[in-house]
Amino acid sequence: MVKVKFIDLFAGIGGIRLGLENTLAKHKIKSKCVFASEIDKFSRLTYLSNFKDKHQISGDITKINPNIIPDHDILLAGFPCQAFSQAGKKRGFKDARGTLFFDIAKILDVKKPKFFLLENVKRLITHDRKNAKDKYGNTFLRIKYILEDLGYNLYWKVLNSKDFGIPQNRQRIFIVGSLNKIDFKFPDPLKTPTLVSEILELNVDSKYTISDKLWSGHIERKKRNRLKGNGFGYGIFNKNSTHTNTISARYYKDGSEILIEQNNGKNPRRLTPREAANLQGFPKEFIIPVSDHQAYKQFGNSVTIPVIEKIFSNLFCTF
Repeated sequence: MVKVKFIDLFAGIGGIRLGLENTLAKHKIKSKCVFASEIDKFSRLTYLSNFKDKHQISGDITKINPNIIPDHDILLAGFPCQAFSQAGKKRGFKDARGTLFFDIAKILDVKKPKFFLLENVKRLITHDRKNAKDKYGNTFLRIKYILEDLGYNLYWKVLNSKDFGIPQNRQRIFIVGSLNKIDFKFPDPLKTPTLVSEILELNVDSKYTISDKLWSGHIERKKRNRLKGNGFGYGIFNKNSTHTNTISARYYKDGSEILIEQNNGKNPRRLTPREAANLQGFPKEFIIPVSDHQAYKQFGNSVTIPVIEKIFSNLFCTF
């Protein structure tokens, strides 16, 4: 008998879902995904390759009537972060992607699931902040007001992947909502050492070694940026590094944020798609049916699985 029904919005390749299902399985709670939505066709391909649902994953959430979505207990949504990202133009609700939060709110209003988990970039907290001394920006306060007005008790915190056994410096805000007041606390850092060697493959194709031209371009760009007083440039790591930079959806462009040092005078290399999956805590059996280009985008847009698992472990302890 199904105990927990959930929906997966802006599902990407199912990272949040995977974290939820893993945790439910550990607690011996059965579950069922009753609805999923993702607009990108390549992400849908990866999703359906890994989750054998009877229903097909839907596309554009803005074209779906909330009333046709099945009743559910938990809503999951890693809603688009580009509108709030430090790396983007930071237009927030002025950006069409930013307004997609309201589609989540509409579903919460109609279906009233018991819980939800939302994920976004750390920048969401301070976006549209009028005073540097203010803890929150107007965008976050507006989101908070809307969710509380819908009847939810909110809990939020910025968590870093490197604090949960994954060697990646990735800070994201997580917002948990509950219709009832619960004694929920976000997980504390595990304080377990991490090394980049944990996510690296032993035998890597030479095609991942960057060209002389690209490597020279990275070096020159970093010099120019340093003279301008900013830190933008490549990041190079080796097996003994404790963690990497954040892997982003733009990693496919030049790999500059995470380059792996090589011996014998070779230029640095990109991560392989499987290493990108490892850097987000995806299991070895996770199927990658798409091109390297698409795989980098998908894992850069996804979540770190162990972080999601720890959040839900703490949530289920309140039951």
